[in-house]
Amino acid sequence: MIVEDDTRLARVVSDYLREHGYAVEVEHHGKVAVQRILQENPDAVILDVNLNDLDGFNVCRQVRGAYPGAIIILTARSGDIDEVLGLELGADDYLTKPVRPTVLLARLAVHLRRATASRGLPEEILQVDDLKVYPKRRLVELRGKPVDLKPAEFDVMLIMARSPGRIITRAELFKQCNPGETYDFKDRSIDLRVCRLRKKLQCDPSQPQLILSIRGNGYMLVGRA
Repeated sequence: MIVEDDTRLARVVSDYLREHGYAVEVEHHGKVAVQRILQENPDAVILDVNLNDLDGFNVCRQVRGAYPGAIIILTARSGDIDEVLGLELGADDYLTKPVRPTVLLARLAVHLRRATASRGLPEEILQVDDLKVYPKRRLVELRGKPVDLKPAEFDVMLIMARSPGRIITRAELFKQCNPGETYDFKDRSIDLRVCRLRKKLQCDPSQPQLILSIRGNGYMLVGRA
């Protein structure tokens, strides 16, 4: 599904994809796109940011929790802040216009191969006591109830859930959450994410049980005492 309010560009991209064997649907309105994505469940969404009624960031935010397919943001907004925001909201890729058609085709194929490879496999569940993490659905449950996490918070939770009982440094968490970026020891973004996680996991700040702070090192996910 292509979500793009520029009708000419939407037609050009859709025609190109159809020529390469894809079935394509086009939607020009953000609010309608949210409904259609959740109802029609396309294999992938190519999403513009500057839509006329609901911008692409909000479309991504509203569908990401329930929509398992690939979201590729394709926009004229090339700033680093916009790219980081799009990825933190759950987009799988971020491409800026104008993009070479062959590059778009290659990126789309990569994401669809990943989705196909994981299809039919039993769902991975990471569990520590009464905390469950579902990587594929990007879902966290505590005592059977879903926990509303932002994408950036989920990324930290997933990293720790894959290595319970192991100390994970701030630098390691930062690099896994922000591949390709250089870690600054003055950066406190990871601490803020962990603080929000503790609140949402109903941890007592004075006696955290699930996420322990290891002074001078980092954090560790443990079972409840």
